[in-house]
Amino acid sequence: MSKNNNNNNKSVLRLKDYRVRSSDSLSKVVLLHSLKDDSGKFNPCKGGNKHTWFRRNVKSVAFMFVLTAFMFLLDSVMVSVFGSINFHGSSSTRNSDGREDSVAHKERPTVEMYGRLLNLASSALAEKEFKQESLNFWEEPYQEASKWTPCADKRYPTSLGKPGESNGYIMVSANGGLNQQRVAICNAVAVASLLNATLVLPKFLYSNVWKDPSQFGDIYQEDYFMRMLKDDVHIVQELPLHLKSLDIEAIGSLITDADIVKEAKPIDYIRTVLPLLMKNKVVHFLGFGNRLGFDPLPPELQRLRCKCNFHALKFVPKIQEVGSLLIKRIRKFKYHAAERQLDKQLLGDFTPSISSKEDYVERGSSRYLALHLRFEEDMVAYSQCDFGGGEHEKKELEAYREVHFPLLIERLKNSKPVSPSELRKLGKCPLTPEEAVLVLAALGFKRGTYIYLAGSRIYGGSSRMHPFTNLYPNLVTKETLLTYNELAPFRNFSSQLAALDFIACATSDVFAMTDSGSQLSSLVSGFRTYYGDGHAPTLRPNKKRLAAIFSENSSIGWTTFEDRVRKMIEEGQRVRVRGSGRSIYRQPRCPECMCRS
Repeated sequence: MSKNNNNNNKSVLRLKDYRVRSSDSLSKVVLLHSLKDDSGKFNPCKGGNKHTWFRRNVKSVAFMFVLTAFMFLLDSVMVSVFGSINFHGSSSTRNSDGREDSVAHKERPTVEMYGRLLNLASSALAEKEFKQESLNFWEEPYQEASKWTPCADKRYPTSLGKPGESNGYIMVSANGGLNQQRVAICNAVAVASLLNATLVLPKFLYSNVWKDPSQFGDIYQEDYFMRMLKDDVHIVQELPLHLKSLDIEAIGSLITDADIVKEAKPIDYIRTVLPLLMKNKVVHFLGFGNRLGFDPLPPELQRLRCKCNFHALKFVPKIQEVGSLLIKRIRKFKYHAAERQLDKQLLGDFTPSISSKEDYVERGSSRYLALHLRFEEDMVAYSQCDFGGGEHEKKELEAYREVHFPLLIERLKNSKPVSPSELRKLGKCPLTPEEAVLVLAALGFKRGTYIYLAGSRIYGGSSRMHPFTNLYPNLVTKETLLTYNELAPFRNFSSQLAALDFIACATSDVFAMTDSGSQLSSLVSGFRTYYGDGHAPTLRPNKKRLAAIFSENSSIGWTTFEDRVRKMIEEGQRVRVRGSGRSIYRQPRCPECMCRS
């Protein structure tokens, strides 16, 4: 009797160990089948005598050996596939904002700051494989979200309309990457309307950081842009001939960011810019970053900025076509039954469709989560935080700051130092891939979830990503989903590459960010709010609250960890009307931008 009990206990232990370690559904089915008795019922103690059990199940055992060998082979293939995702290689690549960095780094040992929590997460994900749980975070938690609908493109009795006579021409040369340029365009439209001016199609400055010569027409549809805004603002493609020959700097009409304060008010433009415009008939904004505040601003100008961002700026067909192909590959050629406004706005005529509702039901729908993981070297270095990489990491980031952030170094010399631990408590540190994956696991996303990673230039490379890919192996990027030839037309154009990330993030079933201050995350979440019809959830962590949760990593239980993370995310999903001074691009729920039914 004691011998049988020992055999039984060993069988149960083998089963438990396998459930924790294996992620292959077929293997589990075979194992569980081999532990059924003759009546078909599950019996882990089947066959008290281990030799009898082996003889009766020799075929299953042989199959298990073959399957195990196959899984080892498959694992090797998967490692080689994910190794091709150049998170931090030596070749020239782009990060999530489209910037190029060709600095080579050797692979390093895997850094784990929360090994205990990772083990708990792994066990929890293994348990979830056996449960048919419905996950709330695939949907918006609050019905109030669906009551807000897009309406910035509609005309109102109070609309200012296009002025009869223009005061002159406004030229804009926008700096930054795709997202900074987009904000500059929308602000330029609002300023042109404010000053009764004619807007010349904006130009994009070439930067040694982004190294992208793309201009407006390479990214956005010029004719559509002008047609959409024709009732609001005069827009032309070029300056008239009689103004082209002017030395704009010599006549005092060149305006840099030093001449206009950040988040400037309309009165600042009326006092500073309008006299020059009236006198010289042309002004040129060089740079034009965040040089127009959100409040106080006349409602009509606010509406115009929304109309520009959410309606007038459409990607060119080349980007739409490859963006659509990218979505098809992520979703495995399976789509939503109903056409979404979000897809139509971003993909135009290339919006994926299905032949019939029956076809949709038969083939199913492949959902995916898009993640904007901001853990590039520049952001990591600028934060001055500690990420568990020891002395090597500390020296490497110090060297990077000295080369790339000299002004920061000078400022640090003249200010009281703040410790890395204090910065973390204040929520000032970027989330590591390890922290991001623990949040996703706590929210209940299963191991098989498809995750699209926006940008792939992760500091620390694949070793930093190992905790992530170990829990969620179905991680993809545009580089792994598209062929070399499909990506070739975009390879030296960082803003166009960033547009593909924008599309993949905005059209995802769930969008998760790690830094709400990121321009890409802000614009994408705003698009999902505006066009999502209450069915485009965004996960936005509170880094300060999250830091407090992670500070208890040595003792906190997994259930408690789950509860606290979920409450934090749910709080960030509450339906709020845009507050004073808040970005209308990120929070469009306001009367000037959306209509509430």
